[in-house]
Formats: sequence, structure tokens, C-alpha cells
Amino acid sequence: MLTTLGAALAPGIALMSYFYLKDKYETEPLHMVIKSFILGMLIVFPVMLFQYVLQEEVPIGHFLRSFLLVGFFEEFFKWLIIFYTAFRHIEFDEPYDGIVYTTAVSLGFATTENFFYLWSHGGVSTAFFRAILPVSSHGLFGVIMGYYFGRAKFPLDPSKTKVYLFISLLLPIFLHGTYDFILSIGGNSWIWLMIPFMILLWATALDRSTEALKRSMTPSFGKQYNHEDSLKG
Repeated sequence: MLTTLGAALAPGIALMSYFYLKDKYETEPLHMVIKSFILGMLIVFPVMLFQYVLQEEVPIGHFLRSFLLVGFFEEFFKWLIIFYTAFRHIEFDEPYDGIVYTTAVSLGFATTENFFYLWSHGGVSTAFFRAILPVSSHGLFGVIMGYYFGRAKFPLDPSKTKVYLFISLLLPIFLHGTYDFILSIGGNSWIWLMIPFMILLWATALDRSTEALKRSMTPSFGKQYNHEDSLKG
């Protein structure tokens, strides 16, 4: 049990640490990040309930299962948690913060999901596969969601706030649905679709996180940091 728990926790914590520490100027309060991670772990249970009931009551094909049952329900619950706990919080005070909090929720979700899978499907023997695909993909969907939460919180044009909030939900749903639909393809052909998809997902997430960090260092957010850096020189 402890081995399975460790294998389930490790990839989520490692990826969370990377994006958390990437904010080298003003890291978020650790208790807020941990809270977001735990909330992400807990929302797995209502999501599983919704998915189970819908799957039992309504005949659903691969496409609807991927984009509605998995993509929509999982990303919507994550989005809802962020919107009501972090988005309006005083600590969400720069664009990159959106990435920190959404990644925490997403990886918390992935960690619980990962634990149940490892516990019921062979333990640590599948841990590496789970780390590079399901866990990392959840984290990367979170990065992209968080980027647009940051744009919504600090828009150059305030009239676009609702647009960015909509994109912060719609794009992760689309990406998550696409990911799950690729997995549902039979045979070995899914691998040849998944490899370029994951490369593109990683490249997009890293690019968005770098851009959000740069936006956090623009004059409106970065005056205090520039002043402190000049004093160190």
C-alpha cells in the first residue's frame, strides 16, 4: 500500500514542484498551493459519481465518452474549484499565479486517480506509463487553463475577461477529450497519434507558462522586483 501511494504521489508532486518553483520572484503561499492540491484530490469522488451514473443510464460511444464524460466533467469541476477558491483570492496577484493554482488542482486530481488505478491494476508496474501520460497530461491541461485564468484576471482589455474565462474552460475540455479519444483507438495506432499530441501539449504548456511568467514581470507587476534586483547589484 505504501509503495503504491508513493508511486501515485511522486509524479504529481514532482511536476507541481517544477511549475511552483518556476515562479522565482514571488512564489505563492505554500498553504494555498497545498489546499488547491487537496481540493483537486477530493473532487475526483463527485466526478466519478457523475460519470458512473451517466454511463449507467445513457448509452455513450467513444466520442461522447471522451469529450463529455471525461473531458467536460473533469475539467469543469477543476475550473469550478479554481474560479471560486483561487481566482478571486487576494494571493492571485499576477498572471503566473493562475498556472500555479490550476496545476495544483489538476495534479491533485491526477494523483487520486493515479492511486486508484495503480491499486486496482497491477501496482507500481504501470507507474512509469501513468506518470508520462495521464498524470503529466492532467498537469499540462492545468497549465493551459491557468494561463487563461491569468489573462482573465489581468486582461489588457477588461472587456475580454469573460472571453478568457470561457477559453480557460473550453480549451482544456477539448484537449482532454482529444487525449482520451486517442487512447480509445484500438490496436497500436493510438501510439502514433499520442506521441505528436503529447509533444505539442508539452510545447504549448511550456510556452504559455514562460509567457505568463514574462507578463508577471512587466512594469505593472514587476516594479518591486526590479527595484530589489537593483539594490542587490
